[in-house]
Amino acid sequence: MTARSDLDDLGAEEALALVNQGNSGRKQGAGPTPGGAEAPAPAGDGVYDVEADQPRPAGTGADPAPTPEPASERLRATPWPQARAIAERAARRVSRTASAPISVPVEAALGLVLAAPLAALTDLPSFDTSAMDGWAVAGPGPWDVREAGVLAGHAQPEPLTDGEAVRIATGARIPHDTTAVLRSEHGRTDDQGRLHATREMSHGQDIRPRGQECRTGDQLLPTGAFVTPAVLGLAAAAGYDTLAAIPRPRAEVLVLGDELLTEGLPHDGLIRDALGPMLPPWLRSLGADVIAVRRLGDDAEALYQALRNSPAEIVVTTGGTAAGPVDHVHPTLRRLGAELLVSGVQVRPGHPMLLARLKENQHLVGLPGNPLAAVSGLLTLAEPLLRTLAGRAAPEPYTLPLKDEVHGHPHDTRLVPVVLRGDRAVPLHYNGPAMLRGIAAAEALAVVPPGGARAGQELELLDLPWSAATEAGVCFT
Repeated sequence: MTARSDLDDLGAEEALALVNQGNSGRKQGAGPTPGGAEAPAPAGDGVYDVEADQPRPAGTGADPAPTPEPASERLRATPWPQARAIAERAARRVSRTASAPISVPVEAALGLVLAAPLAALTDLPSFDTSAMDGWAVAGPGPWDVREAGVLAGHAQPEPLTDGEAVRIATGARIPHDTTAVLRSEHGRTDDQGRLHATREMSHGQDIRPRGQECRTGDQLLPTGAFVTPAVLGLAAAAGYDTLAAIPRPRAEVLVLGDELLTEGLPHDGLIRDALGPMLPPWLRSLGADVIAVRRLGDDAEALYQALRNSPAEIVVTTGGTAAGPVDHVHPTLRRLGAELLVSGVQVRPGHPMLLARLKENQHLVGLPGNPLAAVSGLLTLAEPLLRTLAGRAAPEPYTLPLKDEVHGHPHDTRLVPVVLRGDRAVPLHYNGPAMLRGIAAAEALAVVPPGGARAGQELELLDLPWSAATEAGVCFT
């Protein structure tokens, strides 16, 4: 009986990836890798299961002698680190006018990057101010308390004389000749209404002097600083109504595939579209302004017209990047005369991803149709491209040791969802190309080198945008 083919369970893109890989199931010693090194020994019987994206356990009926892949197919795919570097360089080549600074109201600048240094337009604070509710006092006590108090937002109060005090609110202007502010909880009045300190005071106590935080003209933040909520507050305090910022690159999402539903349960060979809801917020988190999400189905002419007329700097497509009968991305790029920068990446999942330059200031990121493979494409190609166009600094790379062993692809990098527990990265299950269950619970992706990684091995991690908000200690997979 003929053994059932692995291709039977795969979509067109993953099936093509299996064919292109060809020798992914070779046992150790079957031949050198493209770099000249012998392929590492996979676990189990040495056969790699592309569908599960991990070595197949022994005794599963896998064909021990798959057809070797053509050398040209492996040479065409770009190594994972190089693909990320190409995407970043592509953004740096974009015309300066495409990312010319814009003037943005302070309240609308969240998430942008400063295009000019943030210099103080005023002293902070701009006058001597009380740091506490209490009394402004002059000279040693006890003090006679002036009847009218001093509130924040009022003009300069009358000066104090020695032996005199006045009630004062936090943020109010300090009267001239004030020695210190006595906190409300540190003072008491006697039967004659005179104020006494209940603990020692020092000169200038609880007074914020003018210019304590900065002087007019001081640089508060450099060009390239990321605008956080705290930056908005600092800019407003320093006198800004608008900020010079680098604009967000405009992105358009084109969802391809006749099999996709936008509502309800899967039926009759149709499945729910997971990428349409997922990609826009993810792209925004990477610095893009998503101007449209369009569902085109498997229509080559519609794809051609959409790419030809898109006003976006970045066009993101889903699916159609392989060479199946309805995979129209490559033929459409050729029809448009686009420059193909990356055609396939040595990474799993997401091998058939691509990057193309449509025009001088316009790029296309072609994501595979499988959800986790699309996430891999986002972080491999879209992240460095968008980050650079938006003027954001590259995140500092960091590593953590693995808690458990992770199987690797014989030749390609693997991106595996993990959660962070203490000083360890815990690999998650449900990490196949078509699965979202693992990434939905993840805080990062571990970069697993070809051949896999052992427990305790340090691996580079790619943080996910929501990792800081993930509830500690919760792990569902």
